[in-house]
Amino acid sequence: MTAETAQPAAEATTRPASEPTTEAKTEATADTGAKQPVPLGPDALTWRLFGDWRGLLQGPWAGSMQNMHPQLGAAVEQHSIFFTERWQRLYRSLYPIGGVVFDGYRAPDTGRQVRDYHRGISGVDAKGRKYNALNPDVFFWAHATFVMGMVVVQEYLGDPLTPAQKDQVWLEGLRWYSMYGMPMRDLPADWAAFQRYWDHMCEHVLEDNKATRDVLDLSELAKPPMAPWLPDRVWRLLRIPISKGFIWLTVGMYDDSVRQLLGLRWTKRDERLLRVVHTAVRYAWRLVPFELRYHPRARSAWRRARGKIPADSPLVETPDRNLPPPEYRDSPHHYVPGR
Repeated sequence: MTAETAQPAAEATTRPASEPTTEAKTEATADTGAKQPVPLGPDALTWRLFGDWRGLLQGPWAGSMQNMHPQLGAAVEQHSIFFTERWQRLYRSLYPIGGVVFDGYRAPDTGRQVRDYHRGISGVDAKGRKYNALNPDVFFWAHATFVMGMVVVQEYLGDPLTPAQKDQVWLEGLRWYSMYGMPMRDLPADWAAFQRYWDHMCEHVLEDNKATRDVLDLSELAKPPMAPWLPDRVWRLLRIPISKGFIWLTVGMYDDSVRQLLGLRWTKRDERLLRVVHTAVRYAWRLVPFELRYHPRARSAWRRARGKIPADSPLVETPDRNLPPPEYRDSPHHYVPGR
């Protein structure tokens, strides 16, 4: 799920029969009488794992995993402008999505804003299946990729989590999800239940589709907007190893069932090389100063938590270079600070 357009929702339930399901509503609202959500804080493991720059390396993994959901992929095809502004969309979405974790007492407001970017996004896919962006089952799938993404980054680029830490991450993931004001009924209760849900999705629900293949096609990847000084001819050369490296890493992070679904090959040699990359990134990361490890929204939260800036300091918003094209800035489906 991004902070903006086209996080669709399936009308059919996507959870395994052995797992509980949420009701397939088209416009979700919080449960009547639900408890006030409790934001995450600096004592949460999620604060340390989410929002660090290593997460960008699994960007194609997260995007493709989300888009493989049949209805989510259909809505991206029909509604999203992601493929015309990959870098800008990625970087600006980090701010509100990160804010749902890091905004403290303001996190519930941020979560509801993110939810509301998806209102009114609906349609029918090529197979005649209806979708709606606020169907709880698919909204939850998008959130699930964020939680699993933290585990994947640690598995392949950091310090793999223990079973107890995975349980903690999932319980914090439920608190995180409560910020959106979506129904909280019948969600996986612990990591084991969440893992069963994840495996079912990968093995029985996800599909190979155009939106997924478009995420994995980086052959024409545009120059990052934060590097206007880089000559175009130099970028055209750098783009080749960068795009191939991203896709190679993405394939390595996939579950076996997902690689089989997409017909992708992963060898023992690839696995050995990935472990070398893992070790190199893991130890190099320890040399990075703590605050520089984090995205600006997360970095600001850590500074508030440590008393370096006032607790009510304005939230950090995306710079203008990441805004959507001018003709889309009045759309309620896009995050545009100060609108």
